Amino acid sequence: MKKFLLIGVAFAALSAGVSAQAADLPSRKKAPAPVQTYAPAPTAFSWTGFYVGANAGYGTGSFTKQAAPAGFNSAKGGLVGVTAGYNYQIGQFVAGVEGDYDAANIAGHAQYTAPTHVGAVRLTSVGTLRGRLGFAADRALVYATGGLAYGTIHANNPVAGLSDRSGRGGYALGAGIEYAFTNNISAKAEYLYTSLGNKTAFAGTPDVARVGLKDSAVKVGVNYHF
Repeated sequence: MKKFLLIGVAFAALSAGVSAQAADLPSRKKAPAPVQTYAPAPTAFSWTGFYVGANAGYGTGSFTKQAAPAGFNSAKGGLVGVTAGYNYQIGQFVAGVEGDYDAANIAGHAQYTAPTHVGAVRLTSVGTLRGRLGFAADRALVYATGGLAYGTIHANNPVAGLSDRSGRGGYALGAGIEYAFTNNISAKAEYLYTSLGNKTAFAGTPDVARVGLKDSAVKVGVNYHF
């Protein structure tokens, strides 16, 4: 009986040793594959939407006058105002409409040759409503623009003591480049040629003249996109 008991104890001890050694052996099971994460692809910038902004610039040109003495000297001065518009992008092409209104101080003078002359003339405000058509390279936009213009011109004859302020209609053409620094903020630089037609000043007096304006302006602006 003791013999069988000793054999059983020895067998149990041997089994425990083999199990311990088996536990120490490396597992043949494959390690789980690491979980792969993917960063979302960056979203391309879109110019579609409404925007508002501010602009400022400097203009040079000439006032036109149909009365003696002929012509003014060159006109020059600054302007500052507000902008609003809407863009719609299809592929890389952007179409839109933009309006702006600027207070201006673009002035010119005539030679003081008495008795009939317009001594000084000044563009005091100008607004445009224009279409825009451009090509976008992600956040950069190059565009051409054109449309209607309307301005207020103040003519002054210091010799005769006459003053006339009236509106002029015309057109505006130009081109520009705009860059979006964030999804909401962009900045632009723009050239704009504006022509305002002749209109009578000092009607009913010997100093009657027809005065208009041709102006080239370089403008910069900042827009907020909604």
